[in-house]
Amino acid sequence: MKYLLILLAVVLLAAIGLLALSFISARVPDGLGVTNGGLADCPDRDNCVASEASVPGKRVPPIPATGTEGEVMDRLAEAVQRLGGEVAERRGGYLRAVFTSRLWRFRDDLECLYRPGKGVIEVRSAARVGYSDLGVNRRRVEDLRTFFTSP
Repeated sequence: MKYLLILLAVVLLAAIGLLALSFISARVPDGLGVTNGGLADCPDRDNCVASEASVPGKRVPPIPATGTEGEVMDRLAEAVQRLGGEVAERRGGYLRAVFTSRLWRFRDDLECLYRPGKGVIEVRSAARVGYSDLGVNRRRVEDLRTFFTSP
């Protein structure tokens, strides 16, 4: 009986901790958006990938794109919605989307910046809390690439 109560207490504390992280992740982090002509670099955590990341292990290729700003951003917004994201901000060639995990309601931010002169969309996908995301943001960017480039 004693061990059962200890186990129950540990599970309860873990659940409370995860719920607290979920509430913390509801706040939009500082530093999002276009600064000095680009997206922010990834922090020193394993829960972020970006096409312009300074650390090679966090780098992903930008998404190839051609067309007018409106056409590209419309296709991008549609791809985000197909992936289950919600477009939170869209200004010119910049789009920010929020993805929320089903179970614990953790939020991740996906940012895209269309560079028509280069024919690419720069991307950045990062979790708001925690250290590791077990590759979720990297897979999200690759899925976005697939949805965006498929007819």
